[in-house]
Amino acid sequence: MSGGGTETPVGCEAAPGGGGKKRDSLGTASSAHLIIKDLGEIHSRLLDHRPIIQGETRYFVKEFEEKRGLREMRVLENLKNMICETNEHTLPKCKETMRDNLNQVLLRLQAANDSVCRLQQREQERKKIHNDHLIASEKQQILQWEAFMKEQPHKRAEVDEEHRKAMERLREQYAEMEKDLAKLSTF
Repeated sequence: MSGGGTETPVGCEAAPGGGGKKRDSLGTASSAHLIIKDLGEIHSRLLDHRPIIQGETRYFVKEFEEKRGLREMRVLENLKNMICETNEHTLPKCKETMRDNLNQVLLRLQAANDSVCRLQQREQERKKIHNDHLIASEKQQILQWEAFMKEQPHKRAEVDEEHRKAMERLREQYAEMEKDLAKLSTF
């Protein structure tokens, strides 16, 4: 408690060894001094809560740090146990399982790769045969076209000749028809 002096209530007797007198009424200087002192003590007890708050704060910080430290220790211990268990049990099991499964997967991948290579080779051979067939067909069509184009002048000449002969026959036919018509018109 602040104030540091002895507590003497106002209007009471002084502490023993203080002269054995009763306090004077409020008019003397010593009584004013005592009143101010008492008021300071009352004020510090009623309104100055710093010492109590500081004590409570120290207690809270101490408790918090101890509990936090214990909680962190438990968390670290749990992590340590989990890591040890993982290193001793889980990792070896995982490694063994991976070795077994990866060997099987590798064999399957090699088989699949071989199958894909065979299919790809067959496809390339099929494409090559198809391309060769297309090239042969194209060459044959070119030869047929050239033969067709060579025959065209002869066929055209034949058609022209037939046309000329047909025209000649028609002329003769019309000439005969005109003669017949001329005979008939003379009647």
